[in-house]
Amino acid sequence: MRKLALSLFCTLSLTAHAGDFGTADEAKAMLEKAVAAVKADKAGALEKFTKGEGGFKDRDLYPFCGGPDGNFTAHPKLVGQSMKGLKDKAGKAIGEEFYSSASEGKFSEVTYMWPRPGTDTPVEKVTFVTKVTDQVCVVGYYK
Repeated sequence: MRKLALSLFCTLSLTAHAGDFGTADEAKAMLEKAVAAVKADKAGALEKFTKGEGGFKDRDLYPFCGGPDGNFTAHPKLVGQSMKGLKDKAGKAIGEEFYSSASEGKFSEVTYMWPRPGTDTPVEKVTFVTKVTDQVCVVGYYK
C-alpha cells in the first residue's frame, strides 16, 4: 500500500510540474493570437505583450517582438535593447537567427539554450518565429 501511495504521489507531482510550463501547441497558439493582435492594432498589441496583458502571459509563455531597427519593441524587461544582438547562454547568435528565419505568413523554429524562469541552468528552448508587418515576433517553450 505504501508503494502504491508513493507511486501515485510521484505521478501527481510530475503531472503538476509539467503543467507549470507551456507546450509547443500552446506556444504556437499564442503566436497565432499575437499575429492577429499586431495586425489589428500594432501599438496596442506591443503594449499588451510587454505588460503580459490580454492573455499574452501564460506561465512561461509570452510573445516578444523586435522592430526593423533590430531592437525589442515588446518584451517584459528588454524594450529598446538589441534583440538582433541577443545570444543564448552558449554564445549562439539567436537574435540574428530570429531575424533571418522570420517571414510573413510562416512559422519557423529556432532552438537554443536558455534557463527556465527562476533557474540558472540552461535547457533547450524552442521558439516559433514569424514576421508580421515590420515586426519579428516570437513565442518559445522549453523542451
